[in-house]
Amino acid sequence: MTGDQRSLALLLFGVFVAATLGITTWAGRRRHRSPEEFYAGGRLFSPMENGFAIAGDYLSAASFLGVSGLIALFGYDGVLYCVGFFVAWLVVLLLVAELVRNCGRFTLADVPAARMRERPVRIAAGVSSVTVCVLYLVAQMVGAGSLVALLIGETGGRARAWTVIGVGTLMVVFVALGGMRATTWIQIVKAVLLMGGAIALTTLVLIRFRGDLDALLGTAARNSGHGVDFLAPGLTYGGGWTARLDFMSLGLALVLGTAGLPHILSRFYTVPTARAARRSVIWSIGLIGGFYLMTIVLGFGAAAVLGTDAVRASHAAGNTAVPLLALDLGGGAGSTGGTVLFAVVAAIAFATILAVVAGITLASSASVAHDLYGALSRRAGRTPRGEVVVARIAAVGIGAAAIGLGLLADDLNVAFLVGLAFAAAASANLPVLLYSLFWRRFTARGAVWSVYGGLLPAVVLVVLSPVVSGGPDAIFSGVDFHLFPLQNPGLVSVPLGFLAGWLGTVTSPAPADVPGHAAKHAETEVRALTGAGAA
Repeated sequence: MTGDQRSLALLLFGVFVAATLGITTWAGRRRHRSPEEFYAGGRLFSPMENGFAIAGDYLSAASFLGVSGLIALFGYDGVLYCVGFFVAWLVVLLLVAELVRNCGRFTLADVPAARMRERPVRIAAGVSSVTVCVLYLVAQMVGAGSLVALLIGETGGRARAWTVIGVGTLMVVFVALGGMRATTWIQIVKAVLLMGGAIALTTLVLIRFRGDLDALLGTAARNSGHGVDFLAPGLTYGGGWTARLDFMSLGLALVLGTAGLPHILSRFYTVPTARAARRSVIWSIGLIGGFYLMTIVLGFGAAAVLGTDAVRASHAAGNTAVPLLALDLGGGAGSTGGTVLFAVVAAIAFATILAVVAGITLASSASVAHDLYGALSRRAGRTPRGEVVVARIAAVGIGAAAIGLGLLADDLNVAFLVGLAFAAAASANLPVLLYSLFWRRFTARGAVWSVYGGLLPAVVLVVLSPVVSGGPDAIFSGVDFHLFPLQNPGLVSVPLGFLAGWLGTVTSPAPADVPGHAAKHAETEVRALTGAGAA
């Protein structure tokens, strides 16, 4: 792009950033002194509003940039991410949404703490939630760095680094000033923009190929360099048993991980009733399903229009495939139409990142303040207003950690990084959640063992995997200390989480010997199924 065209792109890009800051300022006028206002927005959102916000929270840079890039690079095997991300919502709808809304108040830890000793359970669940959120934030930071570096024409590490720092600063501002109310409205606006942008690009791709999907797929296969293999399984996950097990591990993490993501669970507390939570999920399923169908078209469209080599040349992991596709569909490099469409898509993608990082940061700061601070501080000295102050301070610390890790993982695909966060959530959070809701005998020891028994193996196996060392695409490419052959730990860590929860429970004192155990379980069961006594 020329200097004038880049200035136009940056102007359009800056308009959205200014609009999000305006929303934050508007929402921040209402004082967030109580945890209910700061964490849950006063529980005043309708099912449709919350459904759009859930879609805005869930459809991250991994969906818009990462999945499309993986499809452009690997064809059929990239589509598997779409399937996993979408099917996961059936688990959320059937097993989690309504019951969590009835049992908890602000965080995941509220569910097991309702029927067990609070302190150890809250500490374990809080640590797990913060870890999962930071892993998820890293993916968004990487996506933001790739996007803005492409927009300003600087693909070097320095430009990406400053972008990551800028995004981290903005997300702290959103959370600290606006709380859940500002975060929700940013997510709603972002969901509308994202769906509109995806519809526009999908339409342009189909017009380019005159609505002929066979021609689209055939051209994509020819321009991929892989021929018909591009449209068949096995390009990424067909190279032996290790690759196949990696695919199984990834699928398990994606399908089960959504139900354990702290920032998704916290959205169920922003509506007034459990019925509204269930209807929110139905709204979000429709939006998310439609979006992923369009993502498939965009991924194959990028391969067909640009070619796989051009996508890889711009970014090795494919994170810039959709912005480059928009530039070509608008008229190509140097054209005003291409510049405007590129800038609009870049602004939408950046909106996606800002909305998601705001939601994740809010969820993780809530876990620090409501769970960790709540469990470790003395009750006599703890006030609701003080808890909100701690949450705001925690947002700064979590933002700094995410920035640092985002700088290290700059060259990895964002969808792949999100897969690691999903694996940690499925290993540590989902077992304790399901056991708490459905197993009468489940104990506090079982809850603590379940969390750490899934979280620690997931983190350790990632550190010992080829993602961190041992290959040219690893975070530390110059050393090799990988011992675990799979890139995603879900196949091992998820069963270990469930096994540790069972083992901790069967080695605990019998429920009859624990005062109040039966009564607390009965109360939780009634609340989960009927909503009686829910917040």
